[in-house]
Amino acid sequence: MLSERAKKIKPSPTLAMDAKAKAMKASGIDVVNFGVGEPDFDTPDNIKEAAIKAIKDGFTKYTPVGGIEPLKDAVIGKFRKDNNLEYTRDEIIVSCGAKHSLYNIAQALYGQGDEIIIPSPYWVSYPDQVILNDATPVFVKTYEKDKFMLRPDALESHITKKTKAIILNSPSNPTGLTYDKKTLEGIAETALKHKLYVISDEIYEKLTYDGFTHISIASLNNEIKARTLVVNGLSKAYAMTGWRLGYTAGPKDIIRAMTNIQSQSTSNPTSIAQKAAVEALTGKQDFIGTMLSALDQRRKFLISELNSIPGISCITPSGAFYAFPNTSKLYGKQAEGNKISSSSDLALYLLEKATVALVPGDAFGDDGYVRLSYATSMENLEKGVKRIKEAVSKLR
Repeated sequence: MLSERAKKIKPSPTLAMDAKAKAMKASGIDVVNFGVGEPDFDTPDNIKEAAIKAIKDGFTKYTPVGGIEPLKDAVIGKFRKDNNLEYTRDEIIVSCGAKHSLYNIAQALYGQGDEIIIPSPYWVSYPDQVILNDATPVFVKTYEKDKFMLRPDALESHITKKTKAIILNSPSNPTGLTYDKKTLEGIAETALKHKLYVISDEIYEKLTYDGFTHISIASLNNEIKARTLVVNGLSKAYAMTGWRLGYTAGPKDIIRAMTNIQSQSTSNPTSIAQKAAVEALTGKQDFIGTMLSALDQRRKFLISELNSIPGISCITPSGAFYAFPNTSKLYGKQAEGNKISSSSDLALYLLEKATVALVPGDAFGDDGYVRLSYATSMENLEKGVKRIKEAVSKLR
């Protein structure tokens, strides 16, 4: 018999949609996949070469559970340079991807009776990780008119005696929106007032547009830094999704607990990936600018095209590589016997009739939207948008 915990959890909707699209492709169907959040760029050669050297040098054994010292030092240097944050080695843990980092935090912090505030729309794994650790997710709706930022007054109204932490994600998956300094200051003030922890997921930090500069909430002052766990990783900025390398910076006692938990689950992250990560963080960084330039071109094209489709409107994302168009005006329409009553209906209709894969907004906590990743080629974007336009034009 399955545990009650296992019964509560659903597969990741983004990965499920990606799997369905790939299965259709494998059967010979030409599917344009906007579903998965993965850069279509290859990992830079200097990073690959560092991994190859590690293999040739025999660096293929166990390492310290929380990461090798050169990598912790590289992470410390990154926080100092990019975020004006100072950490020591015992305030850093390296894990098997940022998702694993977040799960280790959940294991170390959450418990029975705890409430964890999650702004909605949210990344799909946040609620399930809370539930898996016997705590309760509390959703606070955010709005397009506020650029999907959590308002401090809305946060305040959802805090109870059971509230333990807030999860922030900037730049955001799925909206692509970012938090400004003033809003972060208001959230930090509220968190400190109620002695809450802040889990700040900054995995898309380096992918911002239009001159926006990412600000980590931990950098605002020493008081909020002492209550913040900053999560980041290599997957998005360095096109290293399969390498599975993430890291967390935070208070020593929590990092120690996370390390103990990791020692009983995965042990150390892959030794070879750690050596590659040192090169990623300390080596030449020109790849990021090249990738960002291409992503920006795609972003502008996709947003313009989506806004030209009757019934669809899309706010311009300032970070990450997602568009989160409002599709609610299409609900209630139908075509060829397909009635569109929700984001899931629309996603299924587009997959089956237009062979375009995207993710319904209900997976992220807001049924009025769908998510498209533009981390794909311009050719795919042009082809996919054309198909979406044709399919939507048939709805009556």
